[in-house]
Amino acid sequence: MSGAVSIDSGGSSAAVGQLASFSRAHARTRWWIELLAIAWLGWVYDAITNLATLRLPVALGNARGVLHVERLLHIDPELTLDRWLAAHHTLGLIVSDYYDNAHFIVTFSVLGWLWWRRADLYRPLRNSLVLVNVLGFIVFWRFPVAPPRMLDGFIDVVASTHAFGSWHTGMLASQANQVAAMPSLHMAWAGWCTLALWRASERPIVRVLAVAYPCLTGLAVLATGNHFLLDIVGGLAVLAISVLLVGSPSRIAGRLALPRLHPGRPRARRSQPATAALRMSQSCYEVQDTVE
Repeated sequence: MSGAVSIDSGGSSAAVGQLASFSRAHARTRWWIELLAIAWLGWVYDAITNLATLRLPVALGNARGVLHVERLLHIDPELTLDRWLAAHHTLGLIVSDYYDNAHFIVTFSVLGWLWWRRADLYRPLRNSLVLVNVLGFIVFWRFPVAPPRMLDGFIDVVASTHAFGSWHTGMLASQANQVAAMPSLHMAWAGWCTLALWRASERPIVRVLAVAYPCLTGLAVLATGNHFLLDIVGGLAVLAISVLLVGSPSRIAGRLALPRLHPGRPRARRSQPATAALRMSQSCYEVQDTVE
């Protein structure tokens, strides 16, 4: 009993290629490339923000149209939630601080953790998040929508409570696009965090918190008068489209990939004479032999 094992040169080359692809997929991207992507998104957002003042009348008209559609469908909880939260100053301050800061802290924390610890998940999730913003910026440019707080009868809870890091008043107000309610990137980013955490961990507590986060975010953006319910739907739709578009190339590549070798299945004979293979015996000597 020699216990010989055949090593086919073509199979080993394919295996080496698969291992190389696996290693590349699990390697961290360069940090400066990620910073350049963030800087580019910031530049695009700033360019659109510069047009916000000129497009305010159009944005207000679109906001009234969105609210009108919601009222026809009886899905307009914004005014009720806004007035209720405005009547509770302390709670309004807490929710406003959450609205202003959790959006960035949670998203960039999850993104940084994925880059550092889960490089295998980072690239597709990062790409989907970038695409979420690109699609959102396109809608901001083509269909500006003012938030409910700019309409008659609503109260700007964030401004009235003087929340920390408010983008509605002071110097920060000039750096924010005030007519970018549709789609809600707050909701899209929160949904992205849920997707990322759900894929990264199977722990029940992590998944419960992951689902609770966008639910709380949705309530906050409605009650503070910053988004319509249809804005939330738009944000989730943009996220779904981005995930599908990012996942499509990988599915196509998987279909076009060469079939994997299965040890238990016989391989088809080639039309040309088979290349001699090396047969290694237990005695550790290599014997040149042709495998039948």
